[in-house]
Amino acid sequence: MQPSIRHLRMFLALARSHSVTRAAELCHVSQPAVTQAMGKLAQETGQTLFHRSPQGLFLTDPGQTLARRAARALQILDAAMADMARPVRVQATWAQLSALIAVSELQNFTLAARHLGLAQPTVHRSTTTLEQAAGVLFFQRTAHGLITTRAGEQLAQAARLAMAELAQAESELAALAGREVGRIVIGALPLSRSGWLPSAILEFRKLRPSFPFQVIDGRYDELLLGLRRGEIDMVLGALRLPSPIEDITQERLFDDEVVAVSRKGHPLLSKPVLTVDDLTAHPWVMPRKSTPIRAILDGVLADGPPSVIETSSVIMLRELLLGSDHLGGVSRRQAEVEAAALAILPLHLPGAMRPIGITTRSGWEPTGVQRDFLEILRKGAGG
Repeated sequence: MQPSIRHLRMFLALARSHSVTRAAELCHVSQPAVTQAMGKLAQETGQTLFHRSPQGLFLTDPGQTLARRAARALQILDAAMADMARPVRVQATWAQLSALIAVSELQNFTLAARHLGLAQPTVHRSTTTLEQAAGVLFFQRTAHGLITTRAGEQLAQAARLAMAELAQAESELAALAGREVGRIVIGALPLSRSGWLPSAILEFRKLRPSFPFQVIDGRYDELLLGLRRGEIDMVLGALRLPSPIEDITQERLFDDEVVAVSRKGHPLLSKPVLTVDDLTAHPWVMPRKSTPIRAILDGVLADGPPSVIETSSVIMLRELLLGSDHLGGVSRRQAEVEAAALAILPLHLPGAMRPIGITTRSGWEPTGVQRDFLEILRKGAGG
């Protein structure tokens, strides 16, 4: 659901003023234009947004839901447009903003057009029209290709988040009508995939058997980018302390221990006492650098093992360990899941505790469905 930006501005003006006449004056349009826009908006949402009283027009419950989300969406857009020419606030369309997003991500008009399913001249015209309304350039051509300007990046990011707010509105409006629309999109770091997240999804499915989920596996930096763009609702797993960026919120739920693991029957398991030197003498399978587990292992194995295989895949780690005398480092929860194949070495690793929790965008307002799932995640965190 992406109602016209102009119509949303008229809708909010009417919600504030309770008068079609006053809303028309505030938006510099005719009264019939406001009336027509409200009819179109009601049709798009499938909801009655206002009720009439002797004192004027007042929001219904669905109207209040849309007004809250629309105000958040336009506040995000207006902040990005603050230093641009005023016409862009009135003239910008979602089609133009979608073109801006696609070109800024792909750095190429032809690829952006293909991604959007449009002709290349259409995409070029959309971004050019938007630039003219804003009075600034969003793209610069260089010898190395197309580069998005700072203004272009800021507006593209704002547009993504504004669109995410309207998607939240659509889900909430559907819930008011007794329907389920939307989905929960989760960025899953390795630990969350071992019991905690699957258990939470299954528990949630008891309440809402058909509500869709999308679980995205990936590196932290990839998931963080999707979160900040509004493409992912939450990231679950190891927190980064201090926070790597200001526009996210990290909720610490529990601490998890990093342990050293090996295949069953590994020579080190028969030693009465293990030392760090014993661990350092063997080759290791480790996550990539910049991950919390790798930082812990690098700190423990300061002298460095004879060789390292880097992988973030627990499946790959397990297979490498099963076929060799390599050692690996994983969370205790993951090691317990792999207990049939792998053994935990009886040596406590110094500084091996790390915080686990939920990362969201700062200022993110979950829908009722998302709040229910978050509560299940919190309750299941201690298990």
